[in-house]
Amino acid sequence: MKNISKLIIAFLIIFSVQSCSNNDDEFVMELNSIAEIIDSSNGYSYLSYALEKTNLTSVLNGSEKYTLYAPNNMALGRFLMDNGFSNLDQVPTQLLKQILLNHVMVGQIQYRDFETGYFKSAATSTATGTPLSIHIEQVNMRVTLNGESRITQGNVYATNGVIHAIDKVVPIPSIVTFAKADKGLSNLLIALTRSDLTSDFASILSTNVGTAPAPFTVFAPTDQAFIDLLVELGAQSLNDIDEPTLKATLTYHVVGEANALSTDLSDNLQINTLGGPITANVTGGPTLTDGNNRVSKIISVDIQANNGVIHVIDKVILPN
Repeated sequence: MKNISKLIIAFLIIFSVQSCSNNDDEFVMELNSIAEIIDSSNGYSYLSYALEKTNLTSVLNGSEKYTLYAPNNMALGRFLMDNGFSNLDQVPTQLLKQILLNHVMVGQIQYRDFETGYFKSAATSTATGTPLSIHIEQVNMRVTLNGESRITQGNVYATNGVIHAIDKVVPIPSIVTFAKADKGLSNLLIALTRSDLTSDFASILSTNVGTAPAPFTVFAPTDQAFIDLLVELGAQSLNDIDEPTLKATLTYHVVGEANALSTDLSDNLQINTLGGPITANVTGGPTLTDGNNRVSKIISVDIQANNGVIHVIDKVILPN
């Protein structure tokens, strides 16, 4: 039985030999499936058991290509402890399955091909049943998933894909998860978590589906949008904006009890945010118009969290 380290060493040796060969024939590596590699690897018995318990072993033994982010026993043990579970059997099977699927992406992604952005995991949103987004941050070849899980060992090749070892279970994302993970939304996070706010936006936007006012549709201004706002208001920083104005502004970026996808938008559509109405249009590209006739372009759509959806906009919406 080969563990992951041995497989990597074997792969590097074979690759080196192949690279030095003059043989132009295609080289085929004879490896095990993703599930078989996990099952035979030291330190991954929890993951192997969880895959079997949720009937995902057969999926990761199949012929379709997948990328698996693999938490070891220590990472899964920490997850169990942090969430009040003594063992994997105490985790509801459907929840455990969604957690595991959040570590799977369709297709084979090599470590060198990772880039910053939003992609789709194999898990589905409680709000819509559509695939959950996963945020990948790649900085100087350091790859982080949903802002918390880092790839510690990459490119363990299987017959049906590739495995990347990670140091922590990838969190099923809420709206707040993406606000924290996406470096391009750092000013939004600062605004949402300002200590003097009389509304706890971080807690509100972490609400699970089934409890009002979840699910949410959030129009998330970029960092540049906030910089432009400060220029527009003649302010030096977000701290210069008084609490009532900041609170009212933030409410105009949130729609409660709705997971409105880009396909739900139309021309002259009135959207009732928590702060008041704004108007959506789609002709010539999706936009939002606030009560001050200021137009925000929607530049990225359908970032799907478990409790709602995010659309990124290039201008902050202001209250009347």
